[in-house]
Amino acid sequence: MSEPLPQVVVIGGGIAGLAAAALLSGAVGGPARAVVTLLEASDRFGGKLRVGEVGGVQVDLGAEAMLARRPEAVDLAREVGLADFLEPPTTAKAAIWSRDALCPLPAGQLMGVPGDLAALAASGVVSAEGVRRAGREEPVEVGEDIAIGRYIEARLGREVLDRLVEPLLGGVYAGHADEISLGAAVPQLLPIARGGGSLVAGVHELVSRGSTAAAPAPVFQGLRGGVGTLPPALVAACERAGAQLHTHAPVQWLRRTPEGWQVRTAERTISADAVLLAVPAPVAARLLGDAAPGAAAELAAVEYASMALVTLAFRRADLPRPPSGSGFLVPPVDGRAVKASTFSSNKWGWLARSAPDTVVLRTSLGRHREEQALQLPDEELVARSLVDLGTAVGLTAVPYDTAVTRWTGGLPQYPVGHPQRVARIRAQAAQVGGLALAGAAFDGVGIPACIASARRAVNELLTPPLGASRPEGTMSA
Repeated sequence: MSEPLPQVVVIGGGIAGLAAAALLSGAVGGPARAVVTLLEASDRFGGKLRVGEVGGVQVDLGAEAMLARRPEAVDLAREVGLADFLEPPTTAKAAIWSRDALCPLPAGQLMGVPGDLAALAASGVVSAEGVRRAGREEPVEVGEDIAIGRYIEARLGREVLDRLVEPLLGGVYAGHADEISLGAAVPQLLPIARGGGSLVAGVHELVSRGSTAAAPAPVFQGLRGGVGTLPPALVAACERAGAQLHTHAPVQWLRRTPEGWQVRTAERTISADAVLLAVPAPVAARLLGDAAPGAAAELAAVEYASMALVTLAFRRADLPRPPSGSGFLVPPVDGRAVKASTFSSNKWGWLARSAPDTVVLRTSLGRHREEQALQLPDEELVARSLVDLGTAVGLTAVPYDTAVTRWTGGLPQYPVGHPQRVARIRAQAAQVGGLALAGAAFDGVGIPACIASARRAVNELLTPPLGASRPEGTMSA
């Protein structure tokens, strides 16, 4: 007779928690490995993946693309039945709005770090002197880790940092390059930085590996109907596999017992063999204060940035000359209100097909410790976005519908030393037994990275099998 499956409670219903529940329950990736209960505090699953309606059109109100050169997100979408819905961007011609001009994003860069100085010069983003400075590649001592801003400024010059690296990092982390860890945010660059060779040549090699001359691989993929359709597909797959998923179920406390864990919600106390936490770091810190105080202290130190997305729907008839390309990024040094804009109807063919008479644009605002503007009324954030769009692309039309989505504490920050902090958190969690953590606070904020963290957490819980590593005298599953 086979052993009963262990009982695992997954706390958090964002993309990491849903991926963990799917892997544990056997909804994806093979046979069931646990009996799963997932608890989500809010009224919906999906975290920062969310669709909504603006101007009668379904659009993403959170993350809108999945990095395709990592397999985790695209593979998961296929496994839950969305293979036919995967679509690359119709155009990937992004720009940098720098010094009052829209300049093409240079080819061959990685998170703004140039791999082709000729392309950098041709883009016009950086001055001729800035290109010459980048070509000198001053040596920099890196050590265990270093802030990206400090490294790039010393190695390639301040102009490359201000005009390229800062806007791209701001788009991903809503943070500041002078604080963000090179090893955490762009780990591919750390061996190059430590090796002492040419950074530009190293980036060129990294970028070249991602595509072939005959058939360049798409960098991103979207989903017809929006990336926010992935969570409902995961929920359905988990429920078919027998997992129990609950919204409106905030966890009040966790307790480690000789038999495993007790998880308390407002409605009940759940006994479990293991717990997988897929929640923001401050929530994990609160829940682990008694069971893993060392990990809790490290988690409490993780800072978060807030941001807002402003979605604008225009009648195509009001835009005789819609903006071209997929959108633009904004160097913070230029002092604009928005940090980026996406021309969604240009970027996603499914959106243009589903709403041919509408043009959807969106802007993002807010960076770490610069969130005061996000306290402004929705109308003011819309007005500031329209002012910047007017200046950048000559937009004068009035949108017929708008939506402002605030992601408060939405993006964890990765300061220097973050990889070492994550290692300490995981080591301390492993000592407790039957405990693992996943999510954006650890190894990357993108969708594939969050899914990868879920897979790692599941493997940590089940290798060795639950019960094999418990304190003496505890009950096996």
